[in-house]
Amino acid sequence: MNLEPYRHALALPGVRSLLIVSTLARIPLMAAGVTLTLYVVLVLGRGYAAAGLVGAALTVGTAIGAPLLGRLVDRRGLRPVLALTTAAEAVFWASAPALPYPMLVGAAFLGGLLALPVFSVVRQAIAALVPADRRRPAYALDSMAVELSFMVGPAVAVLLATTVSARGTMLAVGIGIVLAGCALFVVNPPVRAADEPADPPGRAVRRRDWLSGRLVGLLCVGAASTLVLGGTDVAVVAVLREADQVGWTGLVLTVWGAYSLTGGFAYGAASRPISPLLLAALLCLCTIPVGLGGGQWWLLALALLPAGLLCAPTLAATADAVSRLAPAGVRGEAMGLHGSAITIGMALGAPLAGAVIDATSPAWGFAATGLLGALVVLAVLPGELRRRRRGTTPADQGDPAAAGGQRSMSLATSSS
Repeated sequence: MNLEPYRHALALPGVRSLLIVSTLARIPLMAAGVTLTLYVVLVLGRGYAAAGLVGAALTVGTAIGAPLLGRLVDRRGLRPVLALTTAAEAVFWASAPALPYPMLVGAAFLGGLLALPVFSVVRQAIAALVPADRRRPAYALDSMAVELSFMVGPAVAVLLATTVSARGTMLAVGIGIVLAGCALFVVNPPVRAADEPADPPGRAVRRRDWLSGRLVGLLCVGAASTLVLGGTDVAVVAVLREADQVGWTGLVLTVWGAYSLTGGFAYGAASRPISPLLLAALLCLCTIPVGLGGGQWWLLALALLPAGLLCAPTLAATADAVSRLAPAGVRGEAMGLHGSAITIGMALGAPLAGAVIDATSPAWGFAATGLLGALVVLAVLPGELRRRRRGTTPADQGDPAAAGGQRSMSLATSSS
């Protein structure tokens, strides 16, 4: 396998330190959701529905806040936003253990609204640090870093909450997020390249100029991809629980994550780019039959292989495509919209799969989310085909010249 694309990307100034800091910074963020769930259940003595409401409030706040914070980064720079969100995170995690449940729900929404924007900031910084023709391996590395953080963060949170205390875990996660904000403040990665103006000469970039149908389609594809991932997460647990093999859940999810890492590595090293629509379609279609693997944990792990290999590549491809379409002056808002899209997809996938599983059987959890995701991609496809026929070659095919042309015409857009 050709490793030169990774060597070239990592050799660029600032990329290596950005990826290291972002990987560590995402671990406490990935642990936040499960930490709140365990706190509500174990300390407050509420049910999982009540815990889910807190998580939903955090998710809704994050989805609303991401593009707003991205727009603030575009206008005021990165450090003021990092200072604001780091302070907000410190207040939320320090006060949350002392709040009664109703106030905790409201605080979770406000905490999400001002959540540390690590995911969108890192992807925006990659677009600023890496030339268009080298972004694919850089975004692949970023997606693999997200996968590693996802494998570590929730597992550590569960371990601490069950062996130490859920309240102590809340404080530990809060400290970790505050330290992550401080580290990003010190590193202060650029949010646009030195040769990229904030706005085109003579005028500000208007949202209607860059929030094109193409960009909205990419956001929908990103949401469809994470909808499938959220549904798969729930369906795996349900299948193993029905087979009385729930003890193997951690191993199966770890294997699924390893597949994603492998696929992301191969995607970044490949000699030719792949359309995010194609990757998302394959991810959805390969998810539909996973439940046919039966209740044996090792059969389920094998059945997850094709879809697992496509997880990180799909997320990397959508982020890369958005970065190529977004003008530099609004890239923060665009990446915030991408982050909102994948957050919304993940938030919808889990309850959708759960509702289908309750009404039918665990195997249908995979089929339902995979089918819905495929329908979303299919709905976006005709518009993409029309643009290709008109000669507007897609930036997501990895052609830097085409990407530059798209940017000059102010077509654009936007994503832990």
